[in-house]
Amino acid sequence: MIMEQTNDKEFLRTEPLGKLLLKLALPTVAAQLINMLYNIVDRIYIGHIPEIGAAALTGVGVCMPLIMIVSAFAALVGYGGAPRASIFMGKKDRASAEKTLGNCFVLQILISVVLTAVLLIWNRDLLMAFGASENTIEYGVRYMNIYALGTVFVEITLGMNAFITAQGFAKTGMLSVLIGAVANIILDPVFIFGLDMDVQGAALATIISQALSCIWVVHFLCGKKTYLKIRKANLRLSPKIILPCLALGVATFIMQASESVISVCFNSSLQKYGGDVAVGAMTILTSVMQFAMLPLQGLGQGAQPIISYNYGAGDAGRVRGAFRLLLKVSLGYATLLWLLVMLLPGGFAAMFTSDAALLDYTRTALRIYMAAMFLMGIQMACQMTFNALGKATESIIVAVMRKFVLLIPLIYIMPHVIRGNQTMGVYLAEPIADTLAVTFTALLFTVQFRKIIKKIGTR
Repeated sequence: MIMEQTNDKEFLRTEPLGKLLLKLALPTVAAQLINMLYNIVDRIYIGHIPEIGAAALTGVGVCMPLIMIVSAFAALVGYGGAPRASIFMGKKDRASAEKTLGNCFVLQILISVVLTAVLLIWNRDLLMAFGASENTIEYGVRYMNIYALGTVFVEITLGMNAFITAQGFAKTGMLSVLIGAVANIILDPVFIFGLDMDVQGAALATIISQALSCIWVVHFLCGKKTYLKIRKANLRLSPKIILPCLALGVATFIMQASESVISVCFNSSLQKYGGDVAVGAMTILTSVMQFAMLPLQGLGQGAQPIISYNYGAGDAGRVRGAFRLLLKVSLGYATLLWLLVMLLPGGFAAMFTSDAALLDYTRTALRIYMAAMFLMGIQMACQMTFNALGKATESIIVAVMRKFVLLIPLIYIMPHVIRGNQTMGVYLAEPIADTLAVTFTALLFTVQFRKIIKKIGTR
């Protein structure tokens, strides 16, 4: 494949868009699906532990807000820095691109140190605040005490892998997460069942797997095959380099960190109206939602180098064409998955639990929660394109609108509207917020994208 064999990035301007997006997006979508396996495989195995499966699944599910925050910080740096590096490459400014890479690498390490300390010291208090009960808290604490030790591996793997993909090395980016995911799938049953470590075994398998991926990513970015290389001279933080990266990454950070806040709101509200079974169902619902959202992010990441590079090079036609193609593919995928969930909710739920009561409860909740999923292809295509164009303000606006302005208030309003079944009222907040958010995003994007294309044409 061309992008795996040469340092000449002109293929981003010359190859047909359909062929190029296929080459870049397939590995990034695969990488997102594989990356999703880290936590989802844990939940699948944990949910089927004899006797304690349902309680253990709920306890580990309450850990998800903390895990999402760790991933969000990786996205803050990686998804803010990688598009800027691509834009610099489009401008033939390799030195600035490598300074961006070096600064982001150092910042990821510093963030990891702080996050590790916070997770080790305050995880019990945070988990109780996030919706754990006396029946499930011990499972969550035992999981997080081990998971926290691998924070640095998660940060570097997720954050720096974005720079590999941004250079066009999509297959290499996929291999970065494939290595860890395969190790996790193998180690999970060994530690959980073979060594009888239950949730602690799941956490240990995860951090060992992430460590293997981290070694692969750093080795590649320091090696001979990469176009942008981690160099000692670029490891001193520079405000003029790192601050624009953080500004651009804020939108993705909000999008992912808000999932943590949303999870807390959902769990606390569901615990009030439905108890542990409702919180347990939410763990499954968020897992299925990841099946939808992470591949959409992968499609956006595949399109990002194309859009960013051609934006930097001033090719308005390629930018417009790449977005339109991204929108069609994203909308098609979201609609297909929505149909599968509506037709086979029990099949998705059965992946995570064999508990009859939880399984029956989740079937109905899943159809309600994912009712507007087909629209998210539009939301993600627009939001990822804003990010690829370096439009930090617009990216932040659409991220904040969906989560904070719409969804959080609706989580608390809907139980009072649907008084006959208040827990289902909580789940209904998601599709209502999604519908309103997509409408807003589509209108904003239409106006702003026309201005951007016109500006490129007048350079």
